Amino acid sequence: MGSDTSRFIVFMVFSSLLSSVIGGGGSGYDPKALYALFRYYANQTLAIHHRTGTLSRVSLPSNFSGMEVSVVRLRSGSLWGRGVNSEFVKIPPSVRTLPYVKRLAIVYDNMGNWSSKYYHVPGYSLVSPVIGFEVYDYTDLTVGNSTLNVTGEPISIRFPYLDMRVKDVTRLKCVGFGDDGSVEFKNMTERDVCVTENAGHFCIVIPALTPSLPPPMLEKKGRDWKWWVIGCVIGAVGLVVSVSVGVVVLRWWRKRKIKDMEKESDSSVALDTFWVRGDHKMPCASMIRTQPALEHDYVP
Repeated sequence: MGSDTSRFIVFMVFSSLLSSVIGGGGSGYDPKALYALFRYYANQTLAIHHRTGTLSRVSLPSNFSGMEVSVVRLRSGSLWGRGVNSEFVKIPPSVRTLPYVKRLAIVYDNMGNWSSKYYHVPGYSLVSPVIGFEVYDYTDLTVGNSTLNVTGEPISIRFPYLDMRVKDVTRLKCVGFGDDGSVEFKNMTERDVCVTENAGHFCIVIPALTPSLPPPMLEKKGRDWKWWVIGCVIGAVGLVVSVSVGVVVLRWWRKRKIKDMEKESDSSVALDTFWVRGDHKMPCASMIRTQPALEHDYVP
């Protein structure tokens, strides 16, 4: 493992991570950059643990907490004759790489609670973490993922963290994710086991609810909001009508009162007026209606 090769790997990993943040997907989560990071730390682990055939846990930076990565180094003859098993992936015998390599390394990863950030299947919900593995030539770290040729039993992937709330097993589907972002449905032999004939990343999904149908609570809130608007409009119209009617009634009452006063004035006796001190006018009776009369004729 020369220094030039190590520098190239470091440059490739961090340039991939930088490009995923700047020019990658809208969410900034790029699986290719992540797996380049896994390969980099896996090779750092293999540089310390030289024993062939031993599965070693890979230490990741603290900001990738929740992911599990392990790596094993093998000879092609050992993979063909005995196969290799990990916690989640079982590769049976009679499997070889294309093109042939003398020594290979297999990197296993369990993305845990990060799965939904890097992968999604339209119309489905993930009910298991994304589990995957990559096979590459250990002697040339610049070579990408190798293709496997399975001539015997298929490779099986077990998902121990399957969401057990899913009761209807027939709705479960296994999917494999391609390097180009494609999704391929795979066969299942058991409730939590998928089978494949090549390396990659896999998970179990279940059909999601139709997004066009809003939840009942949201629909009820929408109806309440509409009725609230209608009630406000009706209340405003009723207030305007009430004020208008009140104004009309008040004007009618004032006119009626003025007419009554005018009628009363016409039927009464008009009084004369005289001036007081030259600047004040006051009413004055011109005649006396009731003539005075003495109660007794006797006048002392």
